[in-house]
Amino acid sequence: MDDLRKMQPPVFPVEKPQMPGISQFFLDNSVPVYILEAGTEDVIRIEFVFNAGQIKEFAPLVASTTNMMLKEGTTIHSSTEINRLLDYYGMFLHQSVDKDKAGIVIFGLSRHIDKILEISAELLFHPTFPEKELNALMKKRLQWFLINREKVQNIAFDRLFECMFGKRHPYGRQIVESDYTSLCPSLLYDFHSTNYSIEKMAIIIAGKIPENTISKINGYFGNVNTPEKDKRGNKTTLKGLRDKKVYIEKPGAVQTAIRIGSATINKRHPDYTGLKVVDCILGGYFGSRLMRNIREEKGYTYGVRSGLTSLDLSGYLVISTEVGNEYLNPALDEIYREIRILQEETIGHEELEIVRNYMSGEILRMFDGPFAIAETFKSAWEFGLDFSYYNKLSEKIRNINPDEIKHLVKTYYNIDNLYQVTAGSK
Repeated sequence: MDDLRKMQPPVFPVEKPQMPGISQFFLDNSVPVYILEAGTEDVIRIEFVFNAGQIKEFAPLVASTTNMMLKEGTTIHSSTEINRLLDYYGMFLHQSVDKDKAGIVIFGLSRHIDKILEISAELLFHPTFPEKELNALMKKRLQWFLINREKVQNIAFDRLFECMFGKRHPYGRQIVESDYTSLCPSLLYDFHSTNYSIEKMAIIIAGKIPENTISKINGYFGNVNTPEKDKRGNKTTLKGLRDKKVYIEKPGAVQTAIRIGSATINKRHPDYTGLKVVDCILGGYFGSRLMRNIREEKGYTYGVRSGLTSLDLSGYLVISTEVGNEYLNPALDEIYREIRILQEETIGHEELEIVRNYMSGEILRMFDGPFAIAETFKSAWEFGLDFSYYNKLSEKIRNINPDEIKHLVKTYYNIDNLYQVTAGSK
């Protein structure tokens, strides 16, 4: 038995993930519906997605506030009654807004699908945006904002977005305190009627699908017509700021936040899958080069990471960490040194194999269960892609070579093009 405990278990290469089938159909009013039937439990996930993210805002905070107010009262039920209905039927409601999209996700028992669809239609198309609830919500949000303004990591991240995308563009626009007192129900009505329209909606369903689901969805949503109004949106072009280095003084801060990044390509670009591998090597997992250097060897920080994110109009890469104020300059030097090493030196076979295995395992995790698969599908569908994107990513992970890695780092991590934002106390 002791000898068996000392034996390393066999290691098998991660196989290419099996892509599940997604059924697609259209409602009578042409709304696309995507169905993933999987799982054995009597649960279902229904997501309603709209082109109603921050990119559509004509005033700060309108997109997020409109979404948050959807369950604060409708023409049929008050916010208290809505919450009681959700509790009674065992439903969980998740509301979300990002740079490009907005919507709601409802989780519930498959046998309650009629009630799920009924409540969803009510929330999405019959909100009243009551002023009392709006004022209470904005007071809470203002308090969160003021608290977060004391955190150097939030200050630095917000300013980095402004640097990368410009002050006037919704991707980079900064929120100020007065924005929390300037909203009224009429602004939310206007945004909702323009952006929560049938023409801008898609439905993604996953889980154990009951019989007659298609006809039921069509019954609740196929006869809804919300004529699209003016197509207002932000027409400001993406234009980064001139200054590449920004320091923000935060008296009394015990740490300095570092954010280094730039606008870059998104998932539609053929280089994106290779750039995901580069990001992982640099700072995308616990064994990355930045973690080994700045955390494990130097002890400047508890954690340092890099990330690569897609937006509809762009993408961005970012390196982020918080360090003791006295370690600011040494940490910056090491971050840039690791980038230069990746640009100039060939990555070793052993390190690359570790990254391949880690990333392949992460892809498998993205397909673990119907709800995860639905989210994975959505993250490709948003860019006009399908599951073939993940096949291409898996293939790139298995076949990328060291020379291609160096080329990608030189192309997309040009140090002269990176913005550097630091926030802390001198």
